[in-house]
Amino acid sequence: MRILVTGGAGFIGSNYVRTLLSGTGETRVTVVDKLTYAGNRANLPIGHPRLDFVRGDICDQPLLRDLLPGHDAVVHFAAESHVDRSIDGAAQFAITNVVGTQSLLDACLHTGVGPIVHVSTDEVYGSIAEGAWTEDRPLLPNSPYAASKAGSDLLARSYHRTHGLDVRVTRCSNNYGPYQYVEKLIPLFVTRLLRGETVPLYGDGRNVREWLHVDDHCRAIDLVRRDGRPGEIYNIGGGDELTNREMTERLLELVGADWSAVRHVTDRKGHDLRYSVDDTKIRTELGYRPRVSLRQGLADVVAWYRDNTSWWESPAA
Repeated sequence: MRILVTGGAGFIGSNYVRTLLSGTGETRVTVVDKLTYAGNRANLPIGHPRLDFVRGDICDQPLLRDLLPGHDAVVHFAAESHVDRSIDGAAQFAITNVVGTQSLLDACLHTGVGPIVHVSTDEVYGSIAEGAWTEDRPLLPNSPYAASKAGSDLLARSYHRTHGLDVRVTRCSNNYGPYQYVEKLIPLFVTRLLRGETVPLYGDGRNVREWLHVDDHCRAIDLVRRDGRPGEIYNIGGGDELTNREMTERLLELVGADWSAVRHVTDRKGHDLRYSVDDTKIRTELGYRPRVSLRQGLADVVAWYRDNTSWWESPAA
């Protein structure tokens, strides 16, 4: 088995690659990553005998058509993913997330490679006041980032419906874990607190997010790759919902800081109030269950950032 992973030097992609290479299996992995600010070679076991790393852009059709033959599946993580950056400038999000996905789908169609697992986000659904989204809910994205991911989801659907390409879409809740770039809430707060700095909490902190450990997410993605149905969408949840204020309180406790380290800042434009996914489908069809409790997962991730200061204090390479 040979799997091509786009964006495999990023947070979730690199965790997935390490999962594939763990143990004594025979799976070979090719990582294609542009190594933008959030991509880091140090996230990968470079030199592993079953890993090939290619620095490249998913918009580069000749590169993809040259690399894809001989692969049995593609897992597509490559994306611009930070909401604040998309608010400041949406162009790169449209290029990477929409045009890049279209480029990859075209290359897979041309070379006959599949299945393709397209990794997306619950943010494409918008905001939900109560209950949880099922996979058939309409897409109502509210940020340029979410809109670009919704566009890529629709392209994936169209390539399945028009061309019969075996594309499977996953939509996950908020991830956390080791190797997460420090612009996201948990690593940003943890690293700032470890340095004795204050942390910026948007608005009143009432925004609710559902949290999913990256290890559980990667297991779910691999279930979809192996046993999912072509053309289907699978929500992946962690089952743990917290307000941003509650998450801040937990991180303060784990780092040994108090509320004096928190400063309230102006709320993000168009800030979605609540996300929550109904992941009954992947649980029923594929037997998915999250294994990492939020309490243990947060303790582990704080310990990881405490023990790996050289990783987060140095620039991505």
